[in-house]
Amino acid sequence: MSTDATPEGVPGRWRGRARLDLRRLGRAALGGSGPRGRMPDAIDHVAKVHRAHHPGADLDILRRAYLLAESSHRGQTRKSGEPYITHPLAVTLILAELGAETTTLTASLLHDTVEDTEVTLDQVRGQFGEEVRFLVDGVTKLEKVDYGAAAEPETFRKMLVATGNDVRVMSIKLADRLHNMRTLGVMRPDKQVRIAKVTRDVLIPLAERLGVQALKTELEDLVFAILHPEEYARTREFVRGHADGLATLEATAVRVRAVLREADIAADVLVKQRHFVSVHRVRLKRAEVTGSDLGRLLVLVAEDADCYGVLGELHTCFTPFISEFKDFIATPKFNLYQSLHTAVACPGGEAAQVLIRTHQMHRVAEAGVVALGNPYAAPETPDATDGERVDPTRPGWLSRLLQWQQATPDPDTFWTSLRDELALDREITVFRADGGTIGLPAGSSCVDAAYAQHGDGGHSCIGARVNGRLVTLSTVLRDGDTLQLLMSRDSASGPSPDWLEHARTPAARIAIERWLATHPAAEAAPPVPLAPGRPCPPPRATAPAARWPVAVTADGADLAAASVRLAGCCTPVPPDEVTGFAVRGGAVTVHRAQCPAVHRMVTSGREPVGVRWSSPEGGGACDYRVTLRAESFSRPHLLADLTEAIAAEGAAVISAAVEPPHEQRVRHTYTLQLPDADRLPELMRAMRRVPGVYDVARAGRPVATARL
Repeated sequence: MSTDATPEGVPGRWRGRARLDLRRLGRAALGGSGPRGRMPDAIDHVAKVHRAHHPGADLDILRRAYLLAESSHRGQTRKSGEPYITHPLAVTLILAELGAETTTLTASLLHDTVEDTEVTLDQVRGQFGEEVRFLVDGVTKLEKVDYGAAAEPETFRKMLVATGNDVRVMSIKLADRLHNMRTLGVMRPDKQVRIAKVTRDVLIPLAERLGVQALKTELEDLVFAILHPEEYARTREFVRGHADGLATLEATAVRVRAVLREADIAADVLVKQRHFVSVHRVRLKRAEVTGSDLGRLLVLVAEDADCYGVLGELHTCFTPFISEFKDFIATPKFNLYQSLHTAVACPGGEAAQVLIRTHQMHRVAEAGVVALGNPYAAPETPDATDGERVDPTRPGWLSRLLQWQQATPDPDTFWTSLRDELALDREITVFRADGGTIGLPAGSSCVDAAYAQHGDGGHSCIGARVNGRLVTLSTVLRDGDTLQLLMSRDSASGPSPDWLEHARTPAARIAIERWLATHPAAEAAPPVPLAPGRPCPPPRATAPAARWPVAVTADGADLAAASVRLAGCCTPVPPDEVTGFAVRGGAVTVHRAQCPAVHRMVTSGREPVGVRWSSPEGGGACDYRVTLRAESFSRPHLLADLTEAIAAEGAAVISAAVEPPHEQRVRHTYTLQLPDADRLPELMRAMRRVPGVYDVARAGRPVATARL
């Protein structure tokens, strides 16, 4: 570990946040525990901060935890030379300042004892109870001796699983990492960079998801200083050179106080300075940055209704920038954050960003789940708060992490997937047609939703309706969309490799990759289309060879044992002219001779395999799949009329897609199953007879353009 070597100018200091005097604590620790029963001097400051948040807290358990930690770590020092006990004390103070309850502080004092001393988890349980033992175990690292290079990813896996049972585990880990980052200066530069990258990729996103903004912002600045020292230095100089810009915000704050006082709204109006990374992002986003961009006005009130009262007064008495308005009170963020955001014009015309929230919202915005105390204890007043908003174990991101980590025993895959999942920095809620909801990362597609709702059953998804309209499975979902997934009844259905291109969540990608690994031939010919109506997706399987009247020949001899699959991109049926290509697993994929995929494969050097139509074994009937496109003029009830015409001809709709109307024209694409290929011409004629339809053609063949 290390010493207090915070990079110069880190905003933790210029924001005025209290820091622990490690030298004073070190001297106090070396001085012993003091008289029996008395609070040791070294922990006195932590106790006072804790009592400020929890006046009735029992401090005796903190005293006992400190005595055990101090005696266990006695003789150990950090790389900086301070007594090691200064580290758990600093971590505990960070959590105490955020308002953590007594159990969390007790565990934070002991969080390194099991890892670095002779203290055992049984001893912790015996002296402090099962709850503290679980928290200490959750943050205890796995030994490199036992796990080697996998120790770090497996430690994070262990912590995530523990966090699923008690979110306070991650709170302690975040505070632990913050103090280590503050004191990283004595480490070798290469080790500083390695630790900073893990902090950036894993711990900062976790702090964001848990809503612990106070820790997240300082971690961001510390990482910024290590990984981007030049940009950090430029940002620091910019902040110093525009310090007078905060005077503009102060002047606006005075005017806001006067307006709210006149409206008889009790409120605290403060100037909240931006941290360095936030200033850096503003500079990248805007061509011109002013001094007022270095901070925001923070208005704190007592009740939710007062927030909207303040908003009304500001928009009445100041010139508002309506495009900046966001209501995170009516629709809280997935990390518990609630606030009203707006912007008004300063006296000089500059925009002043304004955050309006209650005091309780502000505590949660800064401390996130830490501000909730023990989220698993029964509330003293059950009706006082909305459980949907305060239960930290409900967000979809945590459930997803716990689900897919079980399917990734390989540490490297888990580590990569974890970083990918945490890189998705916003959550959306999609409403299911049956009334439920699905929580997904922003940018998720219908493929992700299928696996989020059905698990491995998502393999059978063949289409989707979003807000009542048929869409492709690659469609990206938006917050508030209503989704109906269309599932195949065929138990042999499976995903296509191109689903991986549209899967954003690790859970979906892992499930698809696992299915493809156990169905090698599906890599070249998957059975279920990703996007109904796509012009020419990769060749895909439709049924086992015995059901298809296709014979494969080589040098004039039939290859009866070959597995024959009809390509989904052109869906050949008799009497189409066909050709074939060998694919993985010894199968042969059959295409229509005019299919564009044939030209691509021949151009790339693939050798075609001779194929021809033959009679099915035993003279029995076969089912054929074919994809048809119907070009029509847009009109009401067109979809219903087309599907009725298809059903009248005895064809079954496997999947369908309707493209958005363009110039009063619309294209419908259907994948159909026919009991007899001879009925295809009559089916196409029946579809053309539907009013408004001016052409029907096979997929892969150019469609005629209507002449008006």
